[in-house]
Amino acid sequence: MKVASRCLLFLCAWLSTAHLVVGQTAPWTADYNRLLSKYSTPAGVRYAAWKGNASDMQALRGVVDAVGRENISGLGAKEQLAYYVNAYNAWILHEALEKYPTASVKDALYSFFTSKRIKVAGQQTSFNALEKETIRGKFGDPNIHFALNCASRSCPPLLAEAFQGGKLDAQFEKLAKSFVNSDRGVKLSADGKTAQLSKIFEWYKDDFKGGGAVEFINKRRSSPLPKDVKISYQEYDWSLNEAK
Repeated sequence: MKVASRCLLFLCAWLSTAHLVVGQTAPWTADYNRLLSKYSTPAGVRYAAWKGNASDMQALRGVVDAVGRENISGLGAKEQLAYYVNAYNAWILHEALEKYPTASVKDALYSFFTSKRIKVAGQQTSFNALEKETIRGKFGDPNIHFALNCASRSCPPLLAEAFQGGKLDAQFEKLAKSFVNSDRGVKLSADGKTAQLSKIFEWYKDDFKGGGAVEFINKRRSSPLPKDVKISYQEYDWSLNEAK
């Protein structure tokens, strides 16, 4: 009887711990939220001010170090996706600030994105692999294209708070709506006959299943695109998304 009681107590303790692992916010998110609220704006990131603040540079290094070591095996799917998007964006900020001042993080060979320069969930990886193989490959949510920020002017603006599993759907939807209702996402001509979409909708067209990019856009635009609209794509501006 005592053995059974001990087993029951152990099970209850394990379930309680498991619940906390799934539901709790990682300790590094407090620093990350503070940094985002201080330096991320709708017009871009305040890189110069951030680079000039030694303690905040150190705080970001602490964030990415913690992100790199984190064990996410006990997290649910939403929490894992939130973690991976946070990891991508936090590391982008870290690497962009390490290079700052710079006109663009993109280089001729895209080595910024393809070299294994970052550590995520204990694994050395690249931005390219993290996006394609993990975030897109495992989760298949088209909304991630409006949540990931590659430090370039044509990227959707960086959310000024960390993503959280319990808020993820609402955070993603807010970002997608904002982007498709902006000229950066959809530039509609005055007569409504032509629309220049972000290059994101061309590069990742296979991610927008069902009715495709236009249907995705029209579900979120305050003024849906006309049925006979002629679609083209904007040139992607790779210059640094710095707040001027």
